[in-house]
Amino acid sequence: MTNLIDDPKILAKPGLIFKVGNFDTEYTAGVKTKKEAEKLLDENIEELIKIQNVLYADNRHSILIVFQAMDAAGKDGTIKNVMSGLNPQGTQVYSFKAPSEMELDHDYFWRTYRCMPQRGNIGIFNRSYYEEVLIVRVHPEYLFRQRLPSVKKIEDVNDSLWAQRYRQINDMEKHLSENGTIVLKFFLNISKEQQKRRFLRRIDDPSRNWKFSSADVKERQYWDLYMHAYGEMLTHTSTEIAPWYVIPADNKWFMRYAVSNIIVNRLSKLDISYPNLPQEELLRLSEAKKLLQDE
Repeated sequence: MTNLIDDPKILAKPGLIFKVGNFDTEYTAGVKTKKEAEKLLDENIEELIKIQNVLYADNRHSILIVFQAMDAAGKDGTIKNVMSGLNPQGTQVYSFKAPSEMELDHDYFWRTYRCMPQRGNIGIFNRSYYEEVLIVRVHPEYLFRQRLPSVKKIEDVNDSLWAQRYRQINDMEKHLSENGTIVLKFFLNISKEQQKRRFLRRIDDPSRNWKFSSADVKERQYWDLYMHAYGEMLTHTSTEIAPWYVIPADNKWFMRYAVSNIIVNRLSKLDISYPNLPQEELLRLSEAKKLLQDE
């Protein structure tokens, strides 16, 4: 199986400085057609189903998959297509919108930390705590709603505050890793031109109107600021423990395959197995088998 984990056009290698514009949104890693990508995706889904069964039975690790992207990049569709076939009993998806008043009365990790996957489970975050260094960085006035002691005026929102948040995020992900959670982070990287095309399709197609909000176009006006915020995020929070993968998102068929490829290749390295029953349990199984055969 091709392994995209170390592909330099996808991996945001820890320790480097990144600009989003340096990543090709149309890159396909040698996969030439949609049909080919869909076949590879199907193969990866089958493998992921097998891995999930062992992960659940082993019950020592959990998987946290984080998706971040600009609007219309395809987060929902990627989650739907890549995770199809998984056992819902061991999979949870959380979509994080604007924080509620209760959530704002806690630290910014609170609402996401409550949703962390338990052992044996796969948790998927559609947006995450990374919004706190993305949309909040583009709109620093949002910090006033958090009533932080250190932020009383807009001048208090400075590089030192963002450096503090990057450190906090890295520390939190290190804590998760040390306690058995594998953190996989995907930035679905769509071009501005492709986002425009998808917005127009949503407007022109009545069946897609519900996906569109006028707020999406308003946020598009801040594109350059978002690209800077994403670049800073990749630079400061892509770590050896939890690196970022910048997934080309202009071709949805490649994007979905690439995500599945990285998940399967990463999870296949886990030291997991079906539990071995103690001798007394094996004896009970043997006795039960005999009773059934003697009926």
